[in-house]
Amino acid sequence: MKPPSPLLVTGLSVGYRQRQVIDQLQLPPLQPGQVTALVGPNGAGKSSLLKALAGLVPARGSLQLGSTALHALRPAQRAQYVGYMPQFAAEGVALTVLESLLAALRSQNSSSNAPANATPIERVHALLQQLGIAHLALLPLDSLSGGQRQLVSLAQSVIREPAILLLDEPTSALDLRHQALVMGTARMLAQQGRIVIAVLHDLNLAARWADALIVLRRGSLYTSGSPAQTLTPAMLAEVYGVQARVQSCSQGWLQIVVDGTTAGDPP
Repeated sequence: MKPPSPLLVTGLSVGYRQRQVIDQLQLPPLQPGQVTALVGPNGAGKSSLLKALAGLVPARGSLQLGSTALHALRPAQRAQYVGYMPQFAAEGVALTVLESLLAALRSQNSSSNAPANATPIERVHALLQQLGIAHLALLPLDSLSGGQRQLVSLAQSVIREPAILLLDEPTSALDLRHQALVMGTARMLAQQGRIVIAVLHDLNLAARWADALIVLRRGSLYTSGSPAQTLTPAMLAEVYGVQARVQSCSQGWLQIVVDGTTAGDPP
């Protein structure tokens, strides 16, 4: 993992065929050590933005990480800096968890914080221990539950120790326990100095686990800031088309209670 620097996104545009999804987007600096949640209604451009950051879709604009211009790198080079966790893990892969991580580690050379004499298996084992899933090492991927597969997918995106970790709806279809496990793990990885960016649909999860929120609307930046700054009844009405209250629970975390929809057409 490279020394931490903020990721600067300037003038980013993404389009598919004749449709422009994101046009000249500029974001506030995405800081290392933080979990940043990308939120917004369906079709706002969240996943397209994440894929553009990962280099998985054609995009124009500037992506600057310290002195490194990510937008100018070939996909294999960008993968040395960026780890991407897709929304759904691949199925039908005839590998064990250990084999899949060894394959990811060997797919390219990468720097490591591990001891110089650490073998690939030792590095994989250390990561599995860190994520609390060492007991899954010898199990086939296809035998895992949905929550276990998400944690393994997270491990696959982290094994090369990228400076930037991109998570596309990492808690989709997970039960409450595995949601907490995945988001707690994402926060732990951020605290190690990474830039962690996650697409989240659940605003209560975003309020609980994210340090900063970026609210997208129709491919543009609507607002950004801390959960307390961004999650307001006015934003929820204008961006999501709902009448909602924003309250604090007994532990001080924000909670959103939706009372109904607003009048008129949806945003």
